[in-house]
Amino acid sequence: MADKTLDTLFHETLKDIYYAERKIVQALRKMARAAQNPDLKAAFEAHEEESQGHVERLTQVFELIGKRPRGKTCDAIEGIISEGQEVMEEFKGSPAHDAGLLAAAQAVEHYEISRYGTLKSWAQQLGLDEAVTLLDQTLQEESATDEKLTALAEAVVNAAANQEGDQKVA
Repeated sequence: MADKTLDTLFHETLKDIYYAERKIVQALRKMARAAQNPDLKAAFEAHEEESQGHVERLTQVFELIGKRPRGKTCDAIEGIISEGQEVMEEFKGSPAHDAGLLAAAQAVEHYEISRYGTLKSWAQQLGLDEAVTLLDQTLQEESATDEKLTALAEAVVNAAANQEGDQKVA
């Protein structure tokens, strides 16, 4: 039990988010292709590129702690991505399609915000100042992406999803 330290937990969680980020890059490509709204498509494409930078930063954090970058299966992200895939299949061509995709993307963002916030806090506790800076940079980008997605949902995507519902009421 002595080897189960905060340092060990930090490393295991780092492997988890490394796996998740790589899966997210793949999922964002699919989501961008599936998005009907051009602004949503552009948001997914921009975040895919940004996520590739997150993988690079995580690689730097692994180097800072003297570990080889590698992931371990993240069941949480697998589930979130699977839900997004279901939306793409079940709502394809419908007005609600993009709203579902956007909601799935925000679930991913909220997971990432949680992970990066925790890792940043642990890095601070462990005295890993360079890791804190790298993790905070990613945390800020994830939060900004979540805010952009919320604005897009509220300004355009959710109203378009309700377009069919409005027609039925009239």
